[in-house]
Amino acid sequence: MKKIINLVSTAVVAASVSATPLLMSQAQAADYPNRPVKFVVPWPAGDLEDILTRMVAEDMAKETGKPASVVNKPGGAGVVGAADVSRARADGLTIGSFVADILTTHVLAGNAPFNEETFEPVGIFLDYPFVIATKADAPYNTMGELAEYSKNNAVSLGHFGYQALPTAITFKAADKIGIKFSSDAPFDSNDCSTLANGDADVINTTTQQIIACLKSGDVKLLSAITRDRLSIAPEVPTLNEQTGVSQTTWNGLFVKQGTSAEIKARIAEIAAKTMASDRAQELAKTTGAGVYWIAGAEAEQVVSDDYDAAQDLLDFMKQ
Repeated sequence: MKKIINLVSTAVVAASVSATPLLMSQAQAADYPNRPVKFVVPWPAGDLEDILTRMVAEDMAKETGKPASVVNKPGGAGVVGAADVSRARADGLTIGSFVADILTTHVLAGNAPFNEETFEPVGIFLDYPFVIATKADAPYNTMGELAEYSKNNAVSLGHFGYQALPTAITFKAADKIGIKFSSDAPFDSNDCSTLANGDADVINTTTQQIIACLKSGDVKLLSAITRDRLSIAPEVPTLNEQTGVSQTTWNGLFVKQGTSAEIKARIAEIAAKTMASDRAQELAKTTGAGVYWIAGAEAEQVVSDDYDAAQDLLDFMKQ
């Protein structure tokens, strides 16, 4: 009888110990956030991910009554700021605003002091309005027409560097449909002057950098490297529509692995409202950026699919 009582007591203690982390997690979630929240943007201030993350921080502070701030930590193509988040506790008080490269290309290339399991997505909220553009008088209007033209004519490409994800996506798409670039070169800025000066015939860039010459009619778009067609140019097909290359350059909110589902759900609830707000959608309308909210299992699938796609891109770029 004494042995049975001891066994029961041991089982009760073991159950209590195993339940403690769950109870603590639930308690932390109920009290979240109990301290100031820090959003880490691993880029200089002013770009789309920074503006939208600041909106989320502002809404979080208003809704929870706790301070929420954005800290810009540029360096190492985003790796420096992401490393800062990787050293944080899994309590949702440090949130990374990360572009796709940080979770995919940099990990696969061994450039990061973290791996693919270090972070968990809270949600993905932005498609950068990357496009492929050329001068308005160029004798081609689509990627297919560019492929035909490039067979017998020299076409140069301007991009942001060989390590940039949009560059790899562009080269992959070009290879799939037979575009032959006679030369290519990286530029710090691919804007109206890059085309006007003849530095490149075709550029991989964002709508923000060429918005003036798009409005003036001096430049036209051949394709949008986005999930959906651009709101400012709905007549322009996406790269996926024209070449079958579906990968885009997105940004999302990430926390340290092990953060409770309740805390992630609370962050997601606030961020989803932000992305649906008039001010966020106005930003999308004026820039052509894709502003939305993808969370949970769907966000995890996006990261997983792009991780595999990034491996294919890296293998392709090594050829």
